[in-house]
Parts: sequence; C-alpha cells; structure tokens
Amino acid sequence: MGGINGGPQFPFSEAVSFAISCKDQDEVDYYWNRLTDGGEESQCGWCKDRFGLSWQVVPDRLYDLVSHPDPACATAATEAMYGMRKIVIADLENAVTAV
Repeated sequence: MGGINGGPQFPFSEAVSFAISCKDQDEVDYYWNRLTDGGEESQCGWCKDRFGLSWQVVPDRLYDLVSHPDPACATAATEAMYGMRKIVIADLENAVTAV
C-alpha cells in the first residue's frame, strides 16, 4: 500500500478508511495499540493513526455474534459493541451469554 503526500490542503478524512479483520483478541490488541500510538481512538473498533487515516480493527468473532440466529443475542452483541472503543471479544461474548 502506498500513498502520495498531497500536502496540507489534502488531509485524510473518513471518506477513505481501511478495515483489518483479526482472528483473535491478540491480533486486535496488536493492531489497535500500534494504530492508536500517536493517533486517536473512536468507537466501535474505529481509530485514526498518527497521520489521520481511519481504520476499523474488527475481530472475526464480532460478525458471528452480531449475526447470531437468536435476535436477542445479536442485539446484545451489537449493543455491547456500541459501548466499546477497541472491540473486546470477551465482553461481546459475555453480553450474548447474559441473554
């Protein structure tokens, strides 16, 4: 991946972003920690790196839980995600098992 420095008149915006699919929490933590070092956290797995480029760091397990066949479980996972900055798989699973 490469980019061209167009100067300060062409800053990054949320119109361009990248998603990273992660197999487990270790991968989520790895990418999250590196991208937010000098950057900033947002919500629902979104962050900006030190250059202002937007990223979403998403564990594969999130997709399983928010599309759970039981609508109540899917809703619980979705609502839990809404309260997160970095996605924490254990917290999602706890929300689903509490239903």
